[in-house]
Amino acid sequence: MAQPSYSPSASPLADSIEHVVRSLGRFFAWSYLILIAVIITQVILRKVFSNGQIALEELQWHLYAVGVLFGLSYAEITGTHVRVDIFYHRFSERAKAWVDILTVAFFVWPFMYVIFIHSLDFVYEAWRVDERSNAPSGLPWRWVIKSAIPFSAALLAFASLARVLRAIALLRGNGASVSAKGGSHGSE
Repeated sequence: MAQPSYSPSASPLADSIEHVVRSLGRFFAWSYLILIAVIITQVILRKVFSNGQIALEELQWHLYAVGVLFGLSYAEITGTHVRVDIFYHRFSERAKAWVDILTVAFFVWPFMYVIFIHSLDFVYEAWRVDERSNAPSGLPWRWVIKSAIPFSAALLAFASLARVLRAIALLRGNGASVSAKGGSHGSE
């Protein structure tokens, strides 16, 4: 089931938010290409030269984390996230808008708030001690990947704001009807 596709002109602020999220999503999507290269390099080193590198293995985890953490926001604005709904697809456009507003307000934002607030101490401590890998040949600067947690939580909350703004515009009569295409602007 695709998420509703509110009129692109219904909310200029939502357009701006989605532009930022979409740009960041495309930027961080490149982490998957780098991840593939690192995995191939690690496999060749391990299988052909019997010389696996711990730093490359840790880099794989970090790149995957970056892709997932920032990909969530991109999936939110493009409607490509997994959506399990039984009733939503049968609702009217106005009912869908209300469901979107309520689910974001009561589920997404509180959850992102909890993640954001609780990750700040986690990140601060990593920065304070200049946390690095426990492995002797592991990656330094573990605080960099930990810093992605609050930033990605804030970005997902920001992305869901665009969805709420479009739903409000629809309820006020400023938005066009909701289509069945995925994403706020339909498919790219």
